[in-house]
Amino acid sequence: MFTTPAAAALRRRFPDAFIAYVVEPHAAAVVRNHPALDEVIVAPRTGGIGGLIHDVSLGRALRAKRFDVAIDFHGGPRASLLTWLSGASRRIGYEIPGRAWMYSERVARPRVLRARHSVENQWDLLEPLGIAAPDREADAVSMAVGEGEVASVARKLSAAGVNQSCRVVVMHVSAGNPFRRWPLDHFAAVAAALAHAPERRIVITSGPSERDAAASVAAAARGALEPDAAARILEIGELSIAELRALFDRTAVYIGGDSGPLHVASTTAVPIVGLYGPTIPERSAPWRGTAATTVSIDAGPLPCRPCDQRVCAPGDFRCLTGIGPERVVEAALRCLA
Repeated sequence: MFTTPAAAALRRRFPDAFIAYVVEPHAAAVVRNHPALDEVIVAPRTGGIGGLIHDVSLGRALRAKRFDVAIDFHGGPRASLLTWLSGASRRIGYEIPGRAWMYSERVARPRVLRARHSVENQWDLLEPLGIAAPDREADAVSMAVGEGEVASVARKLSAAGVNQSCRVVVMHVSAGNPFRRWPLDHFAAVAAALAHAPERRIVITSGPSERDAAASVAAAARGALEPDAAARILEIGELSIAELRALFDRTAVYIGGDSGPLHVASTTAVPIVGLYGPTIPERSAPWRGTAATTVSIDAGPLPCRPCDQRVCAPGDFRCLTGIGPERVVEAALRCLA
C-alpha cells in the first residue's frame, strides 16, 4: 500500500514508460487496478529449491522484457534477487549488508527504526530518478475499487439488515503480526459501547485465519447488551481485501490496529481510529490528505517502543494493553460526530 504513491509519481515523471509491478498474491488486489501500472506480475512464494527455481525462471522472464530500471521497494532477499535477475541497467535498492552488490545504485537506510513515515523511507529510492519529495495531499495512498466488490458488499450488508440509514462502524480485530493485536476483550468493550445508538451497526471483521477471534468479540459484545442493542453487532462473513475496500466507502468510522485493513481504509475518506502498539504512528499512520479524519492512539512513550516485534522485552505487551477501551470509544464518538 505504501508504494502506491510512488507508482503514481513514476507515471508523472515518465508518462510514456511501460511500468510493471511485481507482487506476491496476498497483496495483488491492492495494485491490480492501479491506473499508473501497465502490468501487474503476480509472483507466488514457494519455499525450498522449488521456490528458487521458480524465482530464477521469473528473473529470466523479467530480463526478457528488457527493463531499463528496477526499483526494490521491499529490500528482502527475494526482492533483491529478482531485482538483480531482471538485468535492468539501473537497479535501485537500499544499502543492505550482504546484498547491496545486487544494485547499481544504493540508497542509505539506517538500521534503527526512525520516526519517519514508511512512504517517505521508500520514496528515497525515487530520488535517483529526479522525483521530488512526496506530499500527503498530492501523493496519498490509493486503491481502486471494482464494481463486483461493491455489489458483493452491498448484498452482504443487505442480508445482515443494514440499510442506507444505518451508520456502519467497522472493527477489524485481527492482525497478521501477533505483536500488533489489541486484546479481544478490549475490542468487545468498544463494540458494546458503540452499539447503544439505534442507528449504528457494528461490523466485526478479521483475517481468514482469525474468524474465531471475530466470533469471540461479537459474542462477548452481544453478551454485555440488551437484545435490541446486541442485534446491532454484526458479522458479514469473510471479505477479500478488495471487498474491504468497497466496505470502507460505506463506513462511518474504522477502528483497528496497524495492519493491512487500516491502510486499505486509508485509501478512502473514512474516519480512522488506529491503534499502535510496537509500531509508531509517525512511521505507519494512514498516509492521506489532512481533510480526512485520522486519530492515532498508543500507550505513550515506552523504553521498548518501537521494537522489532520478535520478542516482547517486558513480557506483558504493555504497549497494547496500555491502550484502554474508553480512549478508543471516545475517539470513535468524536469521529462519528
